[in-house]
Amino acid sequence: MLSDLIDRRLSTFQQAWGGAIVDLFGRLGALPRRVRQIIVAMMDAALCTIAVWIAFSLRLGEFYRIETNILAVAAAAIAIWFPIAWWRGVYRSIVRFSGARAMAALGMTVVIYTLPMTIVFMTYGFDGVPRTVALIQPIVFLALMAVSRLAIRFIVIDIVGARHVATERRVVAIYGAGSAGQQLASSLRHEPHVRVEAFIDDDIRLAGQQLDGITVHPPTMLDPLLNDQQVDEVLLALPSATRSRRRDIIEALQEYPVAVRSLPSMGNLIDGKVSVSDLRDVSIDDLLGREPVRPNELLIGKTIAGKRVMVTGAGGSIGSELCRQILCARPAELILLERSEYALYAIGAELDAAAAALDAPVPITPVLGDLGIRASVQRIFEQYQPQTVFHAAAYKHVPLVEANPIAGLRNNIFGTLNACLAAEEVGVANFVLISTDKAVRPTNVMGASKRVCELILQARAQLHGDKRGRTILTMVRFGNVLGSSGSVVPRFQRQISEGGPVTLTHRDVTRYFMTIPEAAQLVIQAGAMAKGGEVFVLDMGEPVRILDLARSMINLSGMTVRDEANPDGDIEIREVGLRPGEKLYEELLIGDSPEPTVHERIRRANEAMLSWDALNFELGEMGQLLDRGDGASATALLARLVPEYKPSDHHRSEISGEAS
Repeated sequence: MLSDLIDRRLSTFQQAWGGAIVDLFGRLGALPRRVRQIIVAMMDAALCTIAVWIAFSLRLGEFYRIETNILAVAAAAIAIWFPIAWWRGVYRSIVRFSGARAMAALGMTVVIYTLPMTIVFMTYGFDGVPRTVALIQPIVFLALMAVSRLAIRFIVIDIVGARHVATERRVVAIYGAGSAGQQLASSLRHEPHVRVEAFIDDDIRLAGQQLDGITVHPPTMLDPLLNDQQVDEVLLALPSATRSRRRDIIEALQEYPVAVRSLPSMGNLIDGKVSVSDLRDVSIDDLLGREPVRPNELLIGKTIAGKRVMVTGAGGSIGSELCRQILCARPAELILLERSEYALYAIGAELDAAAAALDAPVPITPVLGDLGIRASVQRIFEQYQPQTVFHAAAYKHVPLVEANPIAGLRNNIFGTLNACLAAEEVGVANFVLISTDKAVRPTNVMGASKRVCELILQARAQLHGDKRGRTILTMVRFGNVLGSSGSVVPRFQRQISEGGPVTLTHRDVTRYFMTIPEAAQLVIQAGAMAKGGEVFVLDMGEPVRILDLARSMINLSGMTVRDEANPDGDIEIREVGLRPGEKLYEELLIGDSPEPTVHERIRRANEAMLSWDALNFELGEMGQLLDRGDGASATALLARLVPEYKPSDHHRSEISGEAS
């Protein structure tokens, strides 16, 4: 192919002259920037003089001897050029990165330079100087400067840069020949270790066309393009494509041994410019292909705008995202309640910076506190008087809570109870509990404890009924969120980067997934729809088979799965067995027939509950058991409170109490 021939010729040139060129440009590159600017200016002065000679020669139709009149015109041209060039910032641009925009700016500067040249030499006239030289010289001068800059760019990037690259150049194809794809290709020209081989685009009208020397191919050519031309990586430059379309493209690319990276969505490319630094690995969100739903701004602001809002567990995955989105809805004050000092510091610093950038800064109040201590919780609520509370604080890691049931039950159940009672006592208007799909027919202590948290809110809401001034208590239940602490996705990414193996508990395990921002938005909107006692369930889409997820992530990293069918593959997927309390699949509903709401992705569940008197009696007994460190009896009581709870074999046997 032509590109291969060019590479071979370039390689030959590098071998013959590369050393001398590298030494020369290496020394020039080491000079101070001011010195390099002077060198470029001197080069332009020489080119300006040569342009005058060429202009005379073209005008007279023969090679003109260099005489006094040529030198006089050259001196005048240089005297006119440099003030204009300095005003236009010609010498502030970096020559080796000269591209289309730099050439356009240079052309505009020459147009401005032409005006005084025309006035001086065509209006007044000088003996021995043809008037048309004032028009011909700027055109020739522009051509010489453009060629010189492009030559420097070629030498520095394609010859000197390539010589400094120790590894082989990666061959990439860009999927998307639109504006983003073209900007990405232009940016990659400055990367000596990368060669753009082709564009791929769905628009069949572009098939066979060339963009800056790179051929555009239709998707039907994926097989010969990715297999025969040894493309190492495909870069997705489709920032405006729908998620479903991106998912279809990614699924098609999984069949080939290429790595896949992607530009973010158009909403993240704020300044409209695209560079190599914008590229990222394909995320699980791209694989899910789940289209976002525009939030209802009225619901978002109903319980937040102009109110004092508290988020418990503010430093966690969900809590921190809730804080970010609450801040955008302009509360009167945002109170961050967190027991981890570092987590509170991190989210507090982030929100302080974000709040300061708002037109009307929102006060951010960080509060260190433990929800397990009732007196402390009561004091905090009385001091800050929140009007809306999002209760995200909980221990959520299933194996850890399974191994430490006393700490898990105390934090999850009694932290929720203390926060709920304190909220009612100080007159909080809305209290929203963040629940989990693991609360549905749980097989682990964490899930069962969260179901008890739901029972607490249901019982308290029933106790107060429609009483005026009551706290509206509600809960929102959803599955796994992408990127949360303990999530499988970052663990798979780390294992792939380390060369494997990728470990999963069981090949038939399935899980629901949702992005953290979408989950937080829906939680806020569900809370605004509450009347009291509802269990809202988020639409999580279709469950994902974790084995398929692992295979996709390996393939999209440019590697292959090593198994019986492919013993020479790169990374093995290894089953390690279900962990204590883990289920093969998760559910979102205990009962049947969930009711729709005004939001298409939020449903209302109809589920059984306990009266407050009955539940309060059991909670009192559980508190005594936890104080005594009797984990086995506390877990047995948990099974009575949550009849659907089917404990693992680990907890069917006698459980030793542990210190919390």
